[in-house]
Amino acid sequence: MRYTPLSSNVFTKNRTKFCKHLKPLSIAVFNSNDIYPVSADSTLPFQQHRDIYYLSGIDQEASILLLFPDARNKSDREILFVKKTDKHIAVWEGEKLSKAMASERSGIEHIEWLSTFEAVFFRLMKEAETIYFNTNIHGRVVAEVQTREDRFIEWCKAKFPAHQVGSSAPILHQLRAIKSQEEIGTIKKACDITEIGFREALKIIKPHTWEYEIEAAFAYHFLKNKADGFAYTPIIASGNNANVLHYIQNKKQCKAGEVILMDVAAAYAKYSSDMTRVVPVSGVFSKRQKEVYKALLEVKNYATSLLTPGLEWAHYNKEIGVFMTQKLQELNLLDKADIQNETKEQPAYRKYFMHGTSHFLGLDTHDYGFQELPMQANMVLTVEPGIYIPEEKMGFRLEDNLVIQENGTPINLMASIPIEIDEIETLMHA
Repeated sequence: MRYTPLSSNVFTKNRTKFCKHLKPLSIAVFNSNDIYPVSADSTLPFQQHRDIYYLSGIDQEASILLLFPDARNKSDREILFVKKTDKHIAVWEGEKLSKAMASERSGIEHIEWLSTFEAVFFRLMKEAETIYFNTNIHGRVVAEVQTREDRFIEWCKAKFPAHQVGSSAPILHQLRAIKSQEEIGTIKKACDITEIGFREALKIIKPHTWEYEIEAAFAYHFLKNKADGFAYTPIIASGNNANVLHYIQNKKQCKAGEVILMDVAAAYAKYSSDMTRVVPVSGVFSKRQKEVYKALLEVKNYATSLLTPGLEWAHYNKEIGVFMTQKLQELNLLDKADIQNETKEQPAYRKYFMHGTSHFLGLDTHDYGFQELPMQANMVLTVEPGIYIPEEKMGFRLEDNLVIQENGTPINLMASIPIEIDEIETLMHA
């Protein structure tokens, strides 16, 4: 790993909080992700399942975490199973975690080799009444392959059909939505690396620059500064490409007079940042581009001002919709007839702003959390309104990462990343 690992105390606290939500005599099991094949002997780079990482800090394939807070033997209340290294693996892949290293990183005293899992699990299931499975329940999930977790669940149900079943997902959605100070500091580190990449990318943006050249500049400076890499597939969208919300081809040549939308950010120690900025390819915004940009920045600032504990998501989205409608009218994009003909299901502003304003941010870019519940202090959210105008071949989105505070204004983790028109134009002419 390139990053500095978080203290094992972070993961110990996470496990303690999680276990408080389990029913009596319950075991919870968490599996690492698979290493997924491409073709022949090629594989995708390993990405650890964020839940086992959240609870253990272990960033290695073929690992299993078992939590059994009511186990009769105290040493069985937390067990981490890791892949045993050997000389062959050490030569071809690099040495894996030793038991001592795994214990130091996770704060778990009882470390076993993976080969012992079935025997230990059978022994402990004799004491347990409920098994908590870690299913992937997320509003955006698209699951077309069977995971290691899926295979474990099938195996466990076949072996222990009489045990009750629980779900870890609701617990983790609640816990992971509220960030510790260590987690917030790590997200801030990712934001700081993102800022470096953005400032460096501004130096090469000009007419005839290719979108992929800008992506490469971000990649270079992210890796140079010890990021994991991109937090998500980067969007470098010039001209009309910005009106495709998830444009990731990044293959067009930038033209004079266009604006370029860059939705690109770094991850650090598995924690994501999420930034979007819009800049003029020629270094100066046109009059019309400035009008749209200023209006959108006002929407973003208004949305930010609303972020306080107790705020209902439905009210938040409604208020932003009203404010956005006003701004779109001022830009002559909506008229009175558009407003009169709108419906609750299809408000007029959706023609130019068709996505949500905020989402949870953390170990996943679209992190866990319940939008059905009020906002709470120490939630980290994006604020990312957009105005997309295909008929004018330009699209705008501005995005920062905010921490809700118990009392007062939310903290903007991206406050130092240039966003004002004057600052961007000055930097592009430096």
